[in-house]
Amino acid sequence: MQRYDSLFSTFTDVSRRDFMKLCTALAATMGLSSKAGAEMTQALTSPQRPPVIWIGAQECTGCTESLLRATHPTVENLVLDLISLEYHEALSAAFGEQAEENKHNAIHKYKGKYVLVVDGSIPVKDGGVYCMIAGKPVLQHIKEAAKDALAIIAIGSCASWGGVPSVNGNPTGASSLADILPGMPVINIPGCPPNPHNFLATVAYIITYKKLPAMDKLNRPLFAYDRLIHENCYRRPHFDAGRFAREFGDYGHRHGWCLYHLGCKGPETYGNCSTLEFCDVGGNNWPVGIGHPCCGCNEKGVGFTKGIFQLATVENPTPRVNKPHVNMTEGGEISKTAVGLLGGAAGILLGVSVMTLRSLNVQHKSQAHQQNKTQE
Repeated sequence: MQRYDSLFSTFTDVSRRDFMKLCTALAATMGLSSKAGAEMTQALTSPQRPPVIWIGAQECTGCTESLLRATHPTVENLVLDLISLEYHEALSAAFGEQAEENKHNAIHKYKGKYVLVVDGSIPVKDGGVYCMIAGKPVLQHIKEAAKDALAIIAIGSCASWGGVPSVNGNPTGASSLADILPGMPVINIPGCPPNPHNFLATVAYIITYKKLPAMDKLNRPLFAYDRLIHENCYRRPHFDAGRFAREFGDYGHRHGWCLYHLGCKGPETYGNCSTLEFCDVGGNNWPVGIGHPCCGCNEKGVGFTKGIFQLATVENPTPRVNKPHVNMTEGGEISKTAVGLLGGAAGILLGVSVMTLRSLNVQHKSQAHQQNKTQE
């Protein structure tokens, strides 16, 4: 207990209770039990903070910006108290030769214990000359750092599958981290940018259990990428009912109808965007929540590849007997089957309503009888 008190006395705005809530939230994000939250608390409050080396390649710093906006924990708590960020070009106080020296020292000092994080695609064309750090291609820097890493994480779509730099001709030979490190267990956390909690939960799991989390065939953590966005979207009922926005600002768009016909790629994109949202502010704070179609940034061959208004491939059929065709016209002729289904549903609702009214009537009579008896 003393260790916890001494640790949290150094925090400016995080109490022990709040930190335990954070660990429980990270465990819940991964679908783990509350016991896992306690285990994460134990691991993350260890005096030996896990060293992290973060290398940026062809990137826009969006993944770092996303992490900077995390509020539980805040970036200062994350960097100063939870992990030991040994190298990060954008966040490092040192620069130039001193920064590079710090990185090399960390690689040797924490051999086999550090987490390597790579942000951005890696150019391989012409020897990788299109992205240089300290006079050497970033390709070489990453390979050197990956040799003795405890875990390797590709954060963002660019590092996970190539992202924006890899499309439309790919003049630099932009490649994913897994492509340049064949045979190494790379964890992909795609997104442009990804939700910071997916990254934090993954790091917390590795630190706690000293192993990689369960992953899908694309090496993405299953807790974050096991379901289509479409399946957990709160506009899904409108899709099932055949209600679609056709233009930005039309009636359907203003009333929260499905954005499929505006190019939403949710039906073919895996992620937990619709459940976690972004920036911890609530209120539907993610692209679809504010009325913009999902661009499919998590998926190679979808994000930044398909046209913004190109219709998505619906991977999983709607789990109902009759699914409205996505190209049907609202207000069109209704089928006999639909009439039968509606009639059956109406009959059920009518029966329930009658039974409910009867129950309420009996209850009302019983209460009145009891009241009269009391007055007597």
